[in-house]
Formats: sequence, structure tokens, C-alpha cells
Amino acid sequence: MKRLLSVIVVLCFLGTASMAFAGKLMVIITPSHDNPFFKSEAVGAETKAKELGYDTLVLVHDDDANKQNELFDTAIARGGAAIVLDNAGADATIAPVQKAKKAGIPSFLIDREINKNGVAIAQIVSNNYQGAKLGGEEFVKLMGEKGPFVELVGKESDTNAGIRSQGYHDVIDQYTDMKMVARQSANWSQTEAYEKMESIIQANPEIKGVICGNDTMAMGAMAALKSAGKGGVIVVGFDGSNDVRDSIIAGDIKATVLQPAYRIAQMAVEQADKYLKTGSTGLPEKQLMDCVLINPKNAKKLETFAMQD
Repeated sequence: MKRLLSVIVVLCFLGTASMAFAGKLMVIITPSHDNPFFKSEAVGAETKAKELGYDTLVLVHDDDANKQNELFDTAIARGGAAIVLDNAGADATIAPVQKAKKAGIPSFLIDREINKNGVAIAQIVSNNYQGAKLGGEEFVKLMGEKGPFVELVGKESDTNAGIRSQGYHDVIDQYTDMKMVARQSANWSQTEAYEKMESIIQANPEIKGVICGNDTMAMGAMAALKSAGKGGVIVVGFDGSNDVRDSIIAGDIKATVLQPAYRIAQMAVEQADKYLKTGSTGLPEKQLMDCVLINPKNAKKLETFAMQD
């Protein structure tokens, strides 16, 4: 009888511990960590979650909506307390976030919005339009307000790709002596940007500038230009990566726009923690963080998507 009671006590303890673990699991889902921006998000969120006493489960959806849906199933099966997500599509993400909500797991979105309000608890994103206008203004200045240029845009299904492009053009299109000779999507990819630029250079050898929707595409564009003996072409990116920081310091890429990925990811975890403890973040669902222009004047202060003192 004593042995039976001991077994029951142990089983009860294990059950209680399992429930406690489930209630303390922060699930962090982002695109591929091959992109340093998304890796910074994951590291920022995981660091803050552990600091606040949570266990973490870090997953990658590779911008695949079906894979993202499977990862939500994993989060639900594991009994996650909350999900921090940089999503795989503004429309495709609505259903899995709703599914998690129905299962009692709140979602906190970073970097990219979804096309529905009231499903996620928070959507914390960089002010992509404000940042793109900063980048566009710097690009126009560097171009001397004239000359043929190219635009490399991000993944067409990504809301940010369209917002950044619109911000660029709301500035650039005011200058009639600037002519866009090519506009292609390189899907946020450095390799694809390199390949697209190779073809564009052959068709438009006179180009004077390239404005890119993110830093990885800017790196690919710069590499292709240098390979073609056109390293003097003006290239501007968007994100604020260490790679582009180093390129700016070296005098290659001329500028980028910092969106504070690391801090935004930490904010999402902080708000998730507050929501789980109090039932509210005390903040609106939609939250915008302003971006910062990075050029040779301040590039040395940039470190891992954050400005250092």
C-alpha cells in the first residue's frame, strides 16, 4: 500500500510539473536563420524569454505557409504559453493564429503584419514606410537627383515588400530626371539578387544606382556590380545588418535603414509575459517602431540590428 501511495504521489508530481512546464513554454517562430535579420529576432526573443523564466522552443518556417501551419500544430501540442511570430504571409497566417487563439495560446507578431485585426494580441512592426522614405531620400541625394536606376523588391506576398517599395517611390518619383530602367523581385535572397543583377547589368550597363528592399539583396547586388567592374554604382539597402554595416564602412554599399529587429522581438516577449500574467498588454494591437538611416556617419555604432552608445 505504501509503495502504491508513493507511485501515486510521484505521478501526481510529474503531472503537475508537466503542466507547469507547458505553461512556461514560449514558442518562437521566424523565417530562416540564414538571414541575419531573422536570426537576430530569434536570439532576441529567446534571450528575453529565458531571462523572464520561460522555456523556449525556437522554430523556422522558411517562409512556407504550410510548414508554418505545422509548426503552430506543434506549438499547440506542446502546450505553449504564447507564440512570438514573424509570419509567412499576411493572409495565410490568419488561420493558424486563430487556431492557436482557440486553443488558448495568444500570438504576438513581429516584423510583418497580417491582414486581420483582433486575432493576434500584438503586431509590433518597424515603420517600413517611414524607413523607406528615409532610404529613398538618401538614395536621391546620392544619385544627385538624376540618372537611371534599378529597384530590387522583396517577396511579392510579403506586405513589407510593397510598403517599402511605395515609400521609395513616393520620394524618388518626384524627381523626373531619375529613371527606373528595371524592377525585379529577388525574394529577399542574396543569391537571387546576384543573378538578377547580372542580367540587369547586361541589359542596362548605364545604371547609376540600385535601391533594394532589404540588405541581403543589397549584398547580392553589390557583389554582382563589383564582379562586372561597376563597384562605383550606388547601392542602398534596408534592415541594418552587420554585413551591410561593414560594406558601408568599406565604402561599397552607401546606406541602409535600420529596423530594430532585436528590440522588437524582446518587446513581443515582454508583452506576452505581461499578457499571461495580467490578461492585457496595456498597449494597442498595432505598434510601429521608427527606423534609422545608416550611412558612413553612424555605421560604426551599428551592432546586430541595434545602435550602440
